[in-house]
Amino acid sequence: MKKIGILFGMEDTFPQAFIDRVNAKNEKGIIAEAVLIDKAVQNKPCDYAVIIDRISQDVPFYRTYLKNAALTGTAVLNNPFWWSADDKYFNNCLADTLGVPLPNTVIVPSAEHPTDTTSKSFRNLKYPLDWEAMFEYVGFPAYMKPYAGGGWKNVYRLESRDQFWEIHRETGQLVMLLQEEIVFDDYYRVYCLGGKAVRIMPYEPRNPHHLRYVVDRPEPSKKLMATIKDYTLRLCKGLGYDFNTVEFAIRDGIPYAIDFGNPAPDADIHSVGAENFEWVVEEAAKMAIEYAKKHKDGQMNLTWGTFMRESIEQSKRF
Repeated sequence: MKKIGILFGMEDTFPQAFIDRVNAKNEKGIIAEAVLIDKAVQNKPCDYAVIIDRISQDVPFYRTYLKNAALTGTAVLNNPFWWSADDKYFNNCLADTLGVPLPNTVIVPSAEHPTDTTSKSFRNLKYPLDWEAMFEYVGFPAYMKPYAGGGWKNVYRLESRDQFWEIHRETGQLVMLLQEEIVFDDYYRVYCLGGKAVRIMPYEPRNPHHLRYVVDRPEPSKKLMATIKDYTLRLCKGLGYDFNTVEFAIRDGIPYAIDFGNPAPDADIHSVGAENFEWVVEEAAKMAIEYAKKHKDGQMNLTWGTFMRESIEQSKRF
């Protein structure tokens, strides 16, 4: 029997709907359930062929449990090793190599010294940094946000250099991105599952959370939709995420990737709406069943992105 588990936290609607959908398909030898952990023993496999991870970004115990599960054969979606390693700044760097348009972005050191460091720890940083060059490259207005993490936490819109200095002081030990503002004509959030299933959703990030998917806009062109799908697949395949959302701000007909490392994206029926919810439940169930069928005991069953795979191939040449 191949068991598919879903690991989740406070969310309610998606996990049970996912479990019910997988089980309703009556695939021979495959069942789905909520993950239940009663012990974690090094290098011992768990009971699951596949685990959908919806919470380990907030619970370090779960993240390290999933790494051991992956080591011992579980197909963990998304890859917990890559999820632990990437960040928004690196993702931007990779996206640039993949040919996806991006807002101009720089990374800036934290305003306060990290715990257990002093000014002596930063002797490799030039003082002062070339702030003027960075400000000129990004321009104002601009957005400042943490280089890692999500959920619209600690995101600021800045009008000027003076406001940057004022707000930067308030961010403490957070390492921040400073990013060009894209004044957009249109905006989309895109589900991508299994590196192939794509759903493009009109989205309004300036609305209250429960109204962001309630958008009345003219029908977009087929060319724009095809470009958004292409960029979404490039990003998700490059990063190696099985379950992700990508956000695009459309300026002068060009989709700029704004946020595309969302490996536990919102899938609550009350925010995404009934049609989007139905799509993501169905596609997640099909993806998990496909992984369960491909699962092989005792070997690595993770998805690795093209960046990692190509890096490994290149290293073999040395």
